[in-house]
Order: sequence, then structure tokens, then C-alpha cells
Amino acid sequence: MTESVRSPISRLDRRAVVFPLALVLFEFATYIAHDMIQPAMLNVVHDFHADPAWVPVSLTAYLAGGMTLQWLLGPLSDRTGRRPVMLCGVLVFIFACVAVLFAQNIEQFILLRFVQGVSLCFIGSVGYAAVQEAFDETLSIRVTALMANVALIAPLLGPLAGAAFIHVAPWKAMFALFALVALVAWLGLWKAMPETAQSRGERLRLSELLRDYRRVFANRRFVCGAAAIGFSALPLLAWVAISPLILMDGAGVTPAVYGWLQVPIFVSLIAGNLVLAKIAGRMSIEKPLWLGAPPIIAGLTLAAAGTLFSPHAYGWTITGLSLYAFGTGLINAGLYRLTLFASEMRKGTVAAALGMTTIAIYAIGIELARRVYLWGDGGVFNLYGLASGLLWLMLMSLFLRKKAG
Repeated sequence: MTESVRSPISRLDRRAVVFPLALVLFEFATYIAHDMIQPAMLNVVHDFHADPAWVPVSLTAYLAGGMTLQWLLGPLSDRTGRRPVMLCGVLVFIFACVAVLFAQNIEQFILLRFVQGVSLCFIGSVGYAAVQEAFDETLSIRVTALMANVALIAPLLGPLAGAAFIHVAPWKAMFALFALVALVAWLGLWKAMPETAQSRGERLRLSELLRDYRRVFANRRFVCGAAAIGFSALPLLAWVAISPLILMDGAGVTPAVYGWLQVPIFVSLIAGNLVLAKIAGRMSIEKPLWLGAPPIIAGLTLAAAGTLFSPHAYGWTITGLSLYAFGTGLINAGLYRLTLFASEMRKGTVAAALGMTTIAIYAIGIELARRVYLWGDGGVFNLYGLASGLLWLMLMSLFLRKKAG
């Protein structure tokens, strides 16, 4: 339906904007598929007669699904085209959402969450690679930052919408809604997504694939950047996964209050992205990374210090994570762009390697966060988040000091 992009777009017009809007609508669907269900997870485990310990496993399974095909989809889209691979990925998500309506036990539900999570592979290694190729550096950073704001409406409104939804309809009906949103996104991508892959027609050989990945992961600058992205977002994702246990199960707040407590954090994240979109092009791409460091470390330190002495005073956690989230909004788009172009390899392969690295950190990190919280308390959990932030700062410093590989 659309022509291949032969040179990066430097100006957004009506035709060019449909593609990122459709992509971010699909990303919105995948985000809301775990953010909106979070307030209902206690209902889910209750309906399936399962233990509450299954609550964070839903997000862990979702992220684990996001690791499974990263290695294949990026290189595959390099050779067969970004469009067909992306369109197939949206259809997989729609199928998995519809299948939840027929789940009979918690094991089937978790398995389908895993399949839904596979959709994350397509967003990172195919969709966002196409965005970076379709637009020039300044515009890609602005577009990515603004796309992040649309996607972040999901974690901002998701808990509130989920809390309201379970009062008027069964929780399974949420997944019909997710499938419908994804279907609209599929239609937009089918109509407007450009083809940006440069190696179409080449055969996908396992030996070449392994060689390409060896070259990507041998690039220490890339590895530092990819790991830095993972650890920068880990405190937020760990909070999303564990907060139902902390707030509803531990502190006894209602689902509605739980939803409202998420608002300051995600509003701050959106504010950081808006500031980044505003300053992009006015300073070097590295500058916002350093501007984001003080609020990230200060916020995580505040959350840890406050709850260390009063483990159930979650107000410290909310305040600290809100400050941290603002800093994270400042760094995400620029760090992603720099990391993707830290390697000269095909961008689908690089994006896949980047996605595998970050989602592995998320999946393992969230499971460790769950164990830390169950072993300790809110104070220990926030110390874990601070450790992640310090790792991010160290890795980003190494990344910016090294020359591109």
C-alpha cells in the first residue's frame, strides 16, 4: 500500500504521521494489556482458585514472551521486509487476546500472557527499527518521545480503567477490548507503514545470523548501551509488577486508590518525554542523558531512604518514583537512538539484539524484585530499585565514553 522510504523523512506531514500513530496504537494495546489487568489480577487468581503469588507472574510471563522471537524477527524483517513481519505480529496479539476468553485455569492464562508478550518482539525489533530508518535523527527522537507519551497513557489510565472496568464487566472482557484496539492498529499499519528494510530478497542463513549476532555483541559500546536501557526502566517495571502486592494486598488500598496512586509516576514520565521532544535538536543528543541523571538517582534514593525506615509508608515510594520517572523520560529516546546506531550491522538485527538484552533484564529483574519483596519489605524493594539506577548510571557513563564500534 505504501512505497519504500529511500531517504530519511525530515518533516512530518499528514501522510507520514499515520505510520507512527498506528504503531503507537498497537504499542498502546500491548501496554494496556498488562496495565489495565493489574487491578484485576487478584480477581483473576480468585476465579482460577490460584494462589496470590501468581499475580506478578503474569507480567513476568508477558516479558518472557517478549524475549522468545527477538533473535529471529529483526533479521527476518531485514530480509523479507518490515511490513509483512509487523503485520503478522499484530495478528498474533489479536489471536492471543481472543483466546483468553476461553481460558479455563491459571496455567492457560499465564501461557496466553506469554503469547501476548511475543508481540513486544515485533514492536522493538521491527516497528521501532522502521521508525529510526524512516526519519532523520532529530525527527526520530521527537517522534519516539511523542510516541512514548501516547503509549504511556496506558500505564497512566490503565490501572484506573481496570479498577472501574471490573465493577461493570468480567475481567475477561478486557481482552476483547485489547483485541479491538489492536485490530484498528493493524488497519493503520497495513495502510501507512513504509518499507525501510535495505536487504530484502537475501536468504536467511543460520550461519550468517550467528555471525551477525557475534559481531553485534562483540561491540562493547552497544552492550553497555543496551544494558543501560534495561536497568534504567527496571525500577518502573518492577513497580508495575509488584505494586498490586505492595498497595492492595499489603497496604489494603482499594483498586481505585491503587489506580490513582500510579498517576503521579506516569504523569512525570510523560512530562520528561515532552521536555525531551521540546529540546531535541537544540543541543547534542548526549546532553539530555546527563540532564536525566540527577532526578533518576535522587528519586530512587528518596524512595529507598523513606521506606527503609518506614516500610509501609508508600508515599515516599510514589514521590521518589515520580522524580525518577521524569528523568527516565529525558533519556529514553536518545539512548535508544545512540545504542541502535552504535553498531554498523543491519538495524533489524541490532534492534533484535537490543530487545533481547533489555527484555532479559526486565524479566529476570522483575522476578528478582518479586523475591526481594517477599523476602524483605518495601524498603528492601526500593533499595533494589536504587541499585538498578546506579548500574544504569555506570553503564551509560561507559557507553558515552567509548567510540562507536
